[in-house]
Amino acid sequence: MTLIDGKAIAQKTHAESRAAVAELKARGITPGLAVVLVGDDPASAAYVRSKDRMCHELGMHSVKHELPAATSQADLIAIVRQLNADPAIHGILVQSPPPPHIDERAVIEAIDPRKDVDGFHPLNVAKLTLGDPDGFVPCTPLGCQRLLIESGIETAGANVVVLGRSMIVGKPMALLLMNKGPGGDATVTVAHSRTRNLAAVCRTADILIAAIGRPEFVRADFVKEGAVVIDVGINRVDDPTAPKGYRLTGDVAFAEVAPHCRAITPVPGGVGPMTIAMLMANTIASCRRFAARV
Repeated sequence: MTLIDGKAIAQKTHAESRAAVAELKARGITPGLAVVLVGDDPASAAYVRSKDRMCHELGMHSVKHELPAATSQADLIAIVRQLNADPAIHGILVQSPPPPHIDERAVIEAIDPRKDVDGFHPLNVAKLTLGDPDGFVPCTPLGCQRLLIESGIETAGANVVVLGRSMIVGKPMALLLMNKGPGGDATVTVAHSRTRNLAAVCRTADILIAAIGRPEFVRADFVKEGAVVIDVGINRVDDPTAPKGYRLTGDVAFAEVAPHCRAITPVPGGVGPMTIAMLMANTIASCRRFAARV
């Protein structure tokens, strides 16, 4: 069994990004990312800080808007439109989920799709569906694809089961794997909580991608011998024996499943580091596109 080291692959991706930023700065251009956070959710705030820190480490321009939970939708969209018009900003991300009174779809649609480095704008979703490389792909599935490519795992002709159908991971992951080219050309089944004989469906997979949002849901009987397992889940589980009173676990029961796998990602240290790495890469790609239009 091979452990797929997401931290190492993310570091390689960051090295590529750092070189790209240096090349752009030599031309007088600095990639810029703006992150907007509404409310004080601790997990979202920590994620925003990590994005800001990585921007600075790579030499990118970083802007944070941290807004109170009572911020109106109109005020939030006004900030998005200001960022759309700011030539120093090439990527805009509004941290999800927003407070309940905010219509997240309307906010996403207000982002200039050319700056939608999270890949959730309907135009970018359409481009992914069409196999158009000019769009942006959501960062987590893009990171999963990069893990497969860097690990030498062939997707062409492989039977892949994507467990989960969210717009954040499951659906774009399936589209990425079906599209032509490296990390694609797979035969994809999308399974979910309503799928009949779910374990049996998952056992058909050469590559199983678990993104169902349930801690340790995938057990040994979900995985055929020699399969590759990519665990997208990250769940906080109460554990009185742990120093913080909880532990992080994926959607896969790692200790039970790993002995049956050809390769598997750990949690933490697998998919997680790749999400921020691909966000940085998307922002740099956006900067290059804007520079080419000048």
